[in-house]
Amino acid sequence: MNIKRIAGALGAELHGVNLKQPLSLDLQQQIQAALLDHLVIFFRDQDLTPTEFIRFAKYMGTPIEYPFVNGMDGFPCVIEVKKLAHEKVNFGGIWHSDTTYLQNPPMGSMLLAIEIPPYGGDTLFANQYLAYESLSPTMQSMINGLIGISSSSNADVSKTREDRIKSDGKQEEVKSYEAHHPMVRTHPLTGRKALYVNVAHTSGIVGLTDQESAPLLQFLFAHQVKAEFTCRFVWQTHSLAFWDNRCAQHNPVNDYHGFKRLMHRITLEGDVPA
Repeated sequence: MNIKRIAGALGAELHGVNLKQPLSLDLQQQIQAALLDHLVIFFRDQDLTPTEFIRFAKYMGTPIEYPFVNGMDGFPCVIEVKKLAHEKVNFGGIWHSDTTYLQNPPMGSMLLAIEIPPYGGDTLFANQYLAYESLSPTMQSMINGLIGISSSSNADVSKTREDRIKSDGKQEEVKSYEAHHPMVRTHPLTGRKALYVNVAHTSGIVGLTDQESAPLLQFLFAHQVKAEFTCRFVWQTHSLAFWDNRCAQHNPVNDYHGFKRLMHRITLEGDVPA
């Protein structure tokens, strides 16, 4: 396996790996180590069936169902992330860490490109270790110990799900989820601290009024996605991305109106942030 970094902040392409084949324990561990080192890793030319995709995901963790959208037939943990040619809003098209409104947010997510537009549709990623470490010691002390309120019903992110809920949504009534998590979390494997708020889901701070929390959150939302904390991935058909939701955020760029973009996504079970 050959690892090629794509940016200074985070992100690396892993070459010489065929995910269509079973992986040795040693190679599984190398891939897991690369994820911890680079926060998001990418593979090219992986023409995977849902069965092969699930097998790789199980090497890395425990796949779980997404709360709002049905999985594919026979594969409840694989959802289609798509934007059709006539649609204007893309799924999850805002900076976020996946489903932080759950009590156990996912440790990671995987995205496999099935059909991509002729241009555009890149995904941005941001390193939340760097976002935290670059804050002043005073600001770090201020936010350590604060608890953020995550909600699934924030307006800006809710509208990015509307098309998919209409076409692929689960039959039961759409629920609203809320969870309280530390605004600074410690990664359970690396021991590093990461900023753990996001503009899509963090709606407030426990113990503060909306007027008190808004200026602090707005500062952190802008700070945590500074260009020097990010990388940008240009998709090709059969590319696969695997990112660590505990210390990285992502944002799919919505710049390909008039074209279809279809991805398969698997989310991996996580622990309670601490």
